[in-house]
Amino acid sequence: MKAEQLPLLNSVSSPAAHPDGTRAVVSVTRPDFDADAYVGQLWSVPFDPAMLPRRITRGFRDTAPAFSPDGRVLAFLRATADGKPQLHVVEADGGEPQALTEQKLGVSEFSWAPDSSRIVFSSRVPEEGRYGTVDGVGAGNEDPRLITDRQYRLNGLGYTADKPAQLFVVDVPELGAEPAVVPVGRAAKERGADALSLLPAPVQLTFGKADHTSPSFSRDGGCVYFVASLHEGHDADIASGIYRVPAAGGEFTAVRPHAAPQSVHEVCESGSGEWLFFTAQDLGDDGLDFVARNTALYAIPVRGGEASMLSDVENQDLSGRLEPFGMDGMLALNASRGSVQLIKWTADGESKVLLEGPRVASGASVGGDTVAVSVSDASSNGELGVLEQGGLRLLTDFSGALRAQANILEPREFTANGKDGYPVHGWAVLPEGSGPHPVLLTIHGGPFSQYTAAFFDEAQVYATAGYAVLMCNPRGSAGYGQAHGGAIKEKMGTVDMADVLSFLDGALHAFPTMDKDAIGIMGGSYGGYLTAWIIGHEHRFKAAIVERGFLDPVSFVGSSDIGWFFGGQYTGGSPEEMANQSPMAVVTSVRTPTLVIHSENDLRCPVEQGQRYFTALKAQGVDTALLLFPGEDHELSRSGAPHHRRQRFEQVLAWWAKHLPSAANPEV
Repeated sequence: MKAEQLPLLNSVSSPAAHPDGTRAVVSVTRPDFDADAYVGQLWSVPFDPAMLPRRITRGFRDTAPAFSPDGRVLAFLRATADGKPQLHVVEADGGEPQALTEQKLGVSEFSWAPDSSRIVFSSRVPEEGRYGTVDGVGAGNEDPRLITDRQYRLNGLGYTADKPAQLFVVDVPELGAEPAVVPVGRAAKERGADALSLLPAPVQLTFGKADHTSPSFSRDGGCVYFVASLHEGHDADIASGIYRVPAAGGEFTAVRPHAAPQSVHEVCESGSGEWLFFTAQDLGDDGLDFVARNTALYAIPVRGGEASMLSDVENQDLSGRLEPFGMDGMLALNASRGSVQLIKWTADGESKVLLEGPRVASGASVGGDTVAVSVSDASSNGELGVLEQGGLRLLTDFSGALRAQANILEPREFTANGKDGYPVHGWAVLPEGSGPHPVLLTIHGGPFSQYTAAFFDEAQVYATAGYAVLMCNPRGSAGYGQAHGGAIKEKMGTVDMADVLSFLDGALHAFPTMDKDAIGIMGGSYGGYLTAWIIGHEHRFKAAIVERGFLDPVSFVGSSDIGWFFGGQYTGGSPEEMANQSPMAVVTSVRTPTLVIHSENDLRCPVEQGQRYFTALKAQGVDTALLLFPGEDHELSRSGAPHHRRQRFEQVLAWWAKHLPSAANPEV
């Protein structure tokens, strides 16, 4: 794959299976260079293998499809090129979509009522005078912000306290009825301003400065569950809880599923209405101990009682939206050794793995007795399939053009033995030919995340350019149990550095086409941290790339959106502990030519981290450069503007051509 082929990367959303079990709808989005944005539409995918998928919408970006429980209406989010996503509905068998909202900052998530007559949605509500709510008052002319809380910004969102996410319920009109007409002239004057919109008026359910997320109706439709941080002392921890509010509006009440502080992610009632399922991370007594905490699945009786943990919290780490299956079952995703499984649980603790193997499940939906699953694997960026007795049957080929036009190389699974005997699991993506190929040791972010065997655009681009790409999950990574992930707490740069170097040495021995004398190292976020830390101790690399790095734990506190708690939990809070694990503390030992990449709007690892690191390298005569991207945040390499993603690849390959040339990427 080459950088100019980014528009071939079709991403597939979680599916929405029709209740009759005949089909599912997914959103298929891709980077578009002409629009310099991500564009996409909805596709209907029949479960009948004799029928072909077809595009059913033509919007600029249509996402998040969801059928009404009665199957008559499809709801989704539609965004224009210059606007925010708004909630739309269309008849399930086709027709013209109808907008339901005109929220100033758009709609982020939504859920159907069981009777199919209402939808609850979440939308950020701006303070008056901010974010364009007053004509002529731009961002630079707004009133100053008086900050009193620790949690006031979020990467990709900016300030949050002045635009909290609130919940609304909106009635869904009868789509087959005569279309309404906006009154004009005398009729408009008589009926007043409220009659000038064709959109139904939503009822706001929540208020206050907290974010209210993950909304879902109870099975009787009488209340809405949601997740928020509304407890006393909420600014001193990262805990959140489950609440419910009457669907017609009124006072909310707390659902107390667990005595210890937790961060709750998703909440959903079972099909029977007897059980409330939710996913959450325990956070220790102080509500801040998040390091390597797996997300677990719980169930609590709706009528009240104690919550029961259903999953194996030591070895299973759950994610994704909960999906009811049957009367008392629930589907969830689980990260496991470089894959993401689909697992079914029942309220009594029974579980069954429905999908596993060298692939990543990203969402599931149940229609009738059929489970539809969105997946990616080594040769596909995203497809839709259904589960059958023989396993997964794929229904789509959205990556067909990618496979036809790009040379996709298969990752080779490999486990190396560390210096202390610890197994280090990962993959090598090798270029074609006998070599010797220069090597790129790449390190993922997180650190509590994982490389997988699924398609990864960066590994493919670098391998196509002639580099043997190494990807491993050292201690500190997710998917291998909490002990594996927590091994670097207050000792970053120790066993994790040993693991990635052991994986490198093991791969050099296992794959003779690799050039052991031509090695580069690169990583982003935590990967940027570990890259900078390693080159402060090891001098075997021809060059390095440090991207969006966590480079100085001291200045990270107060400048990062998560700096007030993240660094202290990982490195410890004392100046001595921070210095002992800080790349800035060993920067004077760096001799490796290093490209520093950062985004100007990065609130997770603020741009000063990269600027100061670059300046220190420059001052001591290291061959270095600083590549800054305007308008981008911490997610540049994953969801940045398409032309910026292409330019990033071009600059990365130019750096390697200069310091680590390959046959396919020669020095100019």
